[in-house]
Amino acid sequence: MNNDAPRVVIGIDLGTTNSLAAIWEDNAPKVLAPDGLSAMVPSVVHVPKEGNPVVGSAAKAQTLVNPEHTVFSVKRMMGRGLDDLDLNHNPLPFAVAEDGRKLARVDLHGKLWTPQELSAWILVGVLEHARQATGAEIAAAVITVPAYFDDAQRQATRDAARIAGLEILRIINEPTAASLAYGLGQSEPQTVAVFDLGGGTFDVSLLSIEDGVFQVLATNGDTRLGGDDFDQTLVQLAKEELAGQVPAELFQDPAFLSAARLAAEKCKQALSSDPEAEMHLALPEYDLNWRRRVTRQEFETLIQPLVERTLQSCRRALADAELTTDQIDEVVLVGGSTRVPLVRAKVEELFGRKPHTALNPDHVVALGAAVQAHVLTGGTRDVLLMDVTPLSLGVETMGGAVSKMIERNSTIPCSHTEGFSTYAEGQTGIDFHVVQGERELAADCRSLGRFELKGIPPMPAGMARVGVRFAIDADGVLTVSAKEESTGTSSSIEFNPMHGLTDGEVERMLDEGFENAQADFDQRRVVDLHTELGTMLAAIARSMDAAQANLDPESLEDLTETVQAAEEAQNSQDLAQVQAVRDRLEQASLPLAAILMDGVVREAITGKKLDEV
Repeated sequence: MNNDAPRVVIGIDLGTTNSLAAIWEDNAPKVLAPDGLSAMVPSVVHVPKEGNPVVGSAAKAQTLVNPEHTVFSVKRMMGRGLDDLDLNHNPLPFAVAEDGRKLARVDLHGKLWTPQELSAWILVGVLEHARQATGAEIAAAVITVPAYFDDAQRQATRDAARIAGLEILRIINEPTAASLAYGLGQSEPQTVAVFDLGGGTFDVSLLSIEDGVFQVLATNGDTRLGGDDFDQTLVQLAKEELAGQVPAELFQDPAFLSAARLAAEKCKQALSSDPEAEMHLALPEYDLNWRRRVTRQEFETLIQPLVERTLQSCRRALADAELTTDQIDEVVLVGGSTRVPLVRAKVEELFGRKPHTALNPDHVVALGAAVQAHVLTGGTRDVLLMDVTPLSLGVETMGGAVSKMIERNSTIPCSHTEGFSTYAEGQTGIDFHVVQGERELAADCRSLGRFELKGIPPMPAGMARVGVRFAIDADGVLTVSAKEESTGTSSSIEFNPMHGLTDGEVERMLDEGFENAQADFDQRRVVDLHTELGTMLAAIARSMDAAQANLDPESLEDLTETVQAAEEAQNSQDLAQVQAVRDRLEQASLPLAAILMDGVVREAITGKKLDEV
């Protein structure tokens, strides 16, 4: 890290397939790409047996060579458990396990890595990309997430940034960022639909934009639907045609899974521009060299049910906002998967108008994040975001029902307080189960976590009055607090999503995951201290005659010995030792500093009258 380098704020699109950064520069947002390199950083992490993880293109190159230790689509695992990942239908070449709190972890060389840790390394890669492009240190960032990310997934994103040592200015929804990038609504009020189909997630958001105020009217989506699923239809096609020709166990082999996924992705991309393309799957070690021509029409038949799921989400969002397609002024396409011709055609058919495609769909989210970063750091652009929470939040009540505290599509930040009571005589605590979702029974909703309020004074059932407050901040992150109202007794509660990380775990990951980063920091600190010692020693050397003439013997001896220790410490790489010597030298030189200051004062007042001083 260079202390003299300027510090800038950026926008980051932490994507399923690729991630990238953008910055506000010369009155416009622009993506950051070092000379000769792409702006896109593949969201892939390769973990070698020894040394630090490798990120980006270098990691992606390991996908076929070392599939068991190369992780992709980390974003789909954020804040999720094994049941959410549906590995039976979508097997992965690397091993995924689950800890005691049902948090998905990736087993790499016998160590269990959380998605937050792996995402942190992707962020580190993006930050390094940004540093190379700007020549500046990154002070902070706005990070985007899918609009349909729930509380656990948003908290997981914040944890990843903390582990990466990155300050988050704000978390904003990807569709909202896209609207900012296009600068829609600048000339006249508009209602905009943002259709965001990425590698692993899908969102649709409806926004009202007027006079720089971006208000989200409704959002809907699916965090388990994206381009990866389009790829899987082609992988399944390959499996069906190879069945009987190869051993069945080959379909579970990491090498086959990685090769098939990459072949499917390449074929899919080619079909966006060509009427047909070849899917080629080669595994020499298994004597497999399979080729298959796939037409665009055949591919569209395979993905039609997936595309229809995106359209159903659009219809639900329209219903929630009480809008018809005729009331939508503009449609914006976001995410690389919107390049698929069938997707574009179906979106145009649904909304009855051609969507905006002027900006690169892979770049548009990062560009919008850069706009918001500029606004939050004092930029002159007059923009106000009014986002919404995608799912309702509530608590389980007696009998397993759900009491909704914050309804879906509520504008954030927001809060709501509701009263609860005890149901047993002398009850001194209440156990709250926090859930997210639209179903009426807690068992059918997603569990975010539990907390217990203790310290309620014993009293008859139903007499205690406990006010429970749900609050969602501007990042969409939930906090919960409670207070016993009848006596004024309050109690703090700790709320950790079941799929989130505790502060202790984050701190441990900071220590474990970035040992080299800490070593680099320590080394830089040693260099800085050496420089500081050199400056102090030079100043003392210039004043040594004054020291010998005016210091008492004890102070002079202390100073002389400390100067010698400081000269020796300039060759030491031990941070603690160098720091200790520097502090000791500062103390030992205080009597000399006092003598020198006295001399300066005497010289300043010599020959002057009292009223001239």
